[in-house]
Amino acid sequence: MSEQINFSQELNDYIAEWKDKPGNLIMILHKVQEEFGYVPRKAALKLTEMIDVTLAKIYGVITFYHYFKLEEPGKYQIQVCMGTACYLKGGQDIIDELETNFGIPVNGTSEDRKFSLEALRCVGCCGLAPVMIIDKQVYGKLTKEEIPGILKKYQ
Repeated sequence: MSEQINFSQELNDYIAEWKDKPGNLIMILHKVQEEFGYVPRKAALKLTEMIDVTLAKIYGVITFYHYFKLEEPGKYQIQVCMGTACYLKGGQDIIDELETNFGIPVNGTSEDRKFSLEALRCVGCCGLAPVMIIDKQVYGKLTKEEIPGILKKYQ
């Protein structure tokens, strides 16, 4: 018997709808991550029973696709573009500042669980390079000196 976790009625209905369809696992995992912000182990265990798939297969999909997260993200998700334009205009400096002076590791979460940091390939805002996004708010033509003031808004 799997560990207990409660799925919303919407998620349960979605799983029932997709249970026997081709490609169901990826679609269901997207919906699980939408509900929780990541794919908790308890949710993966519950899925093994609900859709009759092995835990190994679930984790195979989760670890293959960069989109899926295994750890709960911080309250605010920071994404820094590392596409060519952003990289050339200081994207790495932005990441270094967040890691070194704010203790937010790439693909990790700050100790206080407020911020998660992710480096992205391209966000399509090349004219604003370098770009940082925090919960859908875009900060363009960014310098590392601006970061403390921006993060203060989320404290």
